[in-house]
Amino acid sequence: MKKINLIIVSLLILISCGKNESVDEVIDNGDLSEIRAKKAELSAQQSELSSRISQLDAAIEKLDINNEFTLVSVKKVSDSLFKHYVELPGDVETKQNIIIYPEYSGILRNVNVDEGDRVQKGQILARIDEGGLASQLAQMEAQEALAKTTFERQQRLWEQNIGSEIQFLEAKTNYEAIQNSVNQLRSQLAKTVVRAPFSGVIDEIFTEQGEVVVPGQSRLFRLINLSDMYITTAVPESYLASVEKGTEVMVEIPAAGTSFTSTVRQVGNFINPNNRTFEIQVAVPSNNEQIKPNLIATVRINDYTSEEAIIIPENVIQKNSAGENVVYVVNQETDTTGVAQRRILETGLAYDNAVEVLSGLQPGDMLITSGARSIQEGEQVKIYNSNVLN
Repeated sequence: MKKINLIIVSLLILISCGKNESVDEVIDNGDLSEIRAKKAELSAQQSELSSRISQLDAAIEKLDINNEFTLVSVKKVSDSLFKHYVELPGDVETKQNIIIYPEYSGILRNVNVDEGDRVQKGQILARIDEGGLASQLAQMEAQEALAKTTFERQQRLWEQNIGSEIQFLEAKTNYEAIQNSVNQLRSQLAKTVVRAPFSGVIDEIFTEQGEVVVPGQSRLFRLINLSDMYITTAVPESYLASVEKGTEVMVEIPAAGTSFTSTVRQVGNFINPNNRTFEIQVAVPSNNEQIKPNLIATVRINDYTSEEAIIIPENVIQKNSAGENVVYVVNQETDTTGVAQRRILETGLAYDNAVEVLSGLQPGDMLITSGARSIQEGEQVKIYNSNVLN
């Protein structure tokens, strides 16, 4: 081998040196016929050199025993973290997503907000024409004041054993009846003012100012609070033991172009008899404005984790005639050569094109990841690529 390589190098050096000196002289002379003659000479030399190199290649191929080895790529097996996820569909929801209806019939006199406005809990959103309730309340409050004075006087007289018991009871009953009437009017008047039941955003206004509204029929506003959203998904009952509050979850929402890692915040206690599933809730980050209620989400729940697992690519595993999982490793003889050895594997869960190996491989084994389809037990192989598998 060394002699053949030396011959090739010598030929290249001799031809290169002679060519450079001769070509320079011919070009300097400026004679066109000599330049053409020199070109023809070099072409002939090139053809002869190519023929000799081909002969040397044939000799190299015949003498180099490594050419008979199957080329393989290997990776060193090592311990790594393995997480398995179950993938399920989910929906984005929020408990604070409501339609506000009026509690009083009348004309909608004032609408104090616009769509998109942020409002605070208790803020006045609109007012309905109270139809004279305020005047009635004022009159009843005056009567209440008089009834209260009368009752207090009768009470003092009764305590001094002056007057009859019936007069005291009549004054008390009259005062309490007027009090109840005043409270009812105040409650009715309060219903003419539409307030926000919680803080959020006015997402939609359904009724314009000046329209007549009716309790339970006329929709006024849609109020949404996006700070407490969550994702619900139905989990098969077979995962009941592996899914609990705090379990890691990866969420992807394609329509919003966003993904995040979260945890299970609530696990349902009811198994749906129709599909044998239980419901879980997954918390949604409050700072992501792209996420809206009713979006469809892909939920990946971490149902299994191994801290020191041997993980190999799924595509390197072969099946033998007995249906066993088979891979090949290399017992290295040199840095670039070795002997292929077959291993029968016991495998665990698979996720994202990776498989956990329960038995059959050990950390440090050189796993054949490419070229194993054409080799057999005990065959000599040549390693052309090596790396660490993790």
